Amino acid sequence: MTKGDLIGAVAAKCGLSKKDVEGVLEEAFAEIKKGVKKEGKVAYPDFGTFKVAKRKARMGINPKTKQKIQIKASKTVRFKPAPAFKKSL
Repeated sequence: MTKGDLIGAVAAKCGLSKKDVEGVLEEAFAEIKKGVKKEGKVAYPDFGTFKVAKRKARMGINPKTKQKIQIKASKTVRFKPAPAFKKSL
């Protein structure tokens, strides 16, 4: 499903314009980003949890040159689906 597909589906179900739905979704995702950055996680019942995860520094291999390289420690966002969502798959 693409962004346009999601906007179209929500607009059709809610009876709103695609422009209005796009604005709401943009704001919702912006708030999720802020929440994850500030609080470390955002949970939405029956959907799942977005959480900051830390990756340790590690050794990797450059696939082109086959040389070992040091990969820095970093942060990423992980999503864990809620049990009800996972069960519905």
